[in-house]
Amino acid sequence: MKILVAEDDAATREILARQIERLGHTPLPAADGLEAWALFQREPVEIVVTDWVMPGLSGLDLCRRVRGASDRSWAYVLLLTGKTEREDVVTGLDAGADEFMSKPYHAEVLRARLHVGIRLLALERSLRDRVRDLEAALAEVKTLRGLLPICSYCKKIRTSSDAWQAVEAYVVEHSDATFSHGVCPTCYAREVAPAIARVRTTTAARPRRTTRRP
Repeated sequence: MKILVAEDDAATREILARQIERLGHTPLPAADGLEAWALFQREPVEIVVTDWVMPGLSGLDLCRRVRGASDRSWAYVLLLTGKTEREDVVTGLDAGADEFMSKPYHAEVLRARLHVGIRLLALERSLRDRVRDLEAALAEVKTLRGLLPICSYCKKIRTSSDAWQAVEAYVVEHSDATFSHGVCPTCYAREVAPAIARVRTTTAARPRRTTRRP
């Protein structure tokens, strides 16, 4: 993983770079905020370790630019600073920092902070993949929308080719719905029951055949 290291102090920058290499990652050192921003725009950086006070572009301004880069995926920002007052913490978080590491720091603290960032990045990638899969699934779902011209008598729907189609066939064609036909109570009383009564009446009115014995 490529990790951007923005630190204007050469000795601290070198120590950070070596520690990141020992953790199995690739450091991208920058001597000031402007150089760091240029590297961030050019390289696929996922973690940014930045000092607060730097020439050209401060760590806070770098955080704001990283958060404002809408064309890039989310990056984990670790703010390296000697500022530990509550107001400073709030200012850093408001600028877009995800975590703080106080100066002077211990190598194990850096390892733990980076491990947190890697876990968060994995969760963010997993969420992004799920969202992409969901969007792809939704794109394949057929939907009915707009004004449907339907006959007020037979209930057929006029298609785009100016033909008339049964409502069941139209809905099946334009959505993922299927039909299970039945009879509602109103239609049963109005249509089915009279038909049954007519059949029974007709059957009862027919003369019965007698069977003659030989």
